[in-house]
Amino acid sequence: MVRFYGTASGKVDDKGRIVLPAAFRDAMVRGGSENMTLIVKMNVQQRCIDLFPAEEWERRSEKVLETIDPELNAGDAMFWTKYNDGVSTLVPDGKLGRLSIPSELLASAGITKEVVFGGVGYKLQIWNPETRKASLLSEEEFKQTALRLSERK
Repeated sequence: MVRFYGTASGKVDDKGRIVLPAAFRDAMVRGGSENMTLIVKMNVQQRCIDLFPAEEWERRSEKVLETIDPELNAGDAMFWTKYNDGVSTLVPDGKLGRLSIPSELLASAGITKEVVFGGVGYKLQIWNPETRKASLLSEEEFKQTALRLSERK
């Protein structure tokens, strides 16, 4: 099982390719998936791109699908269509681990030249650096959320 942690910076080349940072390529190797298939899509809640190992994407998609009925419910069908909109399959090329991110996704995330990768365990997020900085919780918000979550037990 592949798990991604930490952050790393990168650049987008003229062809829309981004080199997967070595720490995240190493995580793929440790997870037994050096040449793995990845799924890339817009994040549902934030202005960034999500990058999932294909098996993780399938697992999470099945979990979502278990809660809806797109075959019989029109609202569920529209949600499922939007949820899968822009989903692309990628395989990092060679030893460099370059990823050809679709230009529509880069534009939707406001990414032009610089990116920040953020590992959140089960997936990577790819951000415009300024958007990520503005989206992070403040220290006080983080503490308040941690306190609220600890009270759920």
